[in-house]
Amino acid sequence: MRLYDHPASGNCLKCRILLRQLGLDCETVEVDLFRGETRTPEHFARNPDGRVPVLALDDGTTIPESGAILLYLAEGTPLLPADRLARARVHAWMFFEQNQVEATIASARFLAAAGRDREAPEAFADKVARGRAALETLARGLADGRQFAAGDDYTVADIALYGYVHCAGDASADPRAHGHVAGWLDRVEATVGFVNDLAPFPPHVTERPI
Repeated sequence: MRLYDHPASGNCLKCRILLRQLGLDCETVEVDLFRGETRTPEHFARNPDGRVPVLALDDGTTIPESGAILLYLAEGTPLLPADRLARARVHAWMFFEQNQVEATIASARFLAAAGRDREAPEAFADKVARGRAALETLARGLADGRQFAAGDDYTVADIALYGYVHCAGDASADPRAHGHVAGWLDRVEATVGFVNDLAPFPPHVTERPI
């Protein structure tokens, strides 16, 4: 398999975490989204939306979107429960992550790194406020004493959430200031084979094209 990837992307980090924890061999190919490399005809053929990550299977079939990649790779493993209700709980947190975490924290993190937060301070402040609210939602979900997001078992829901929750401080939203989130982060990071190799944004993140 081959993962089209950028080392500073939290969405790509999710896939790298899972691949390592499952012990799967996968070549990574860096695509520089900050220099327009995801907007080429070649990459649009892999993902019509022109983003990373994209997983290419051995036969050349491609799977875009981090959540879809996580679900595909985790099928048949303990990280994706077979029970219908347990799986729905995993899906619910993954959908929440894309709608409420990635859309706010990830966006604010990029705006801050690129210096664009100063161009639209009100919009940036709104993303930060909604990102903090998302962290509070996660804290409420963990308040019943569960070990992980969807219950007492570690699943791909935790990997999906971790991608941008753990670095929310880059978006002025300290995750460890939100109740039970700190302990959850520690438990995720203590799982077997876990490695966080999220890279800093490159210096050219301040260049205009993306």
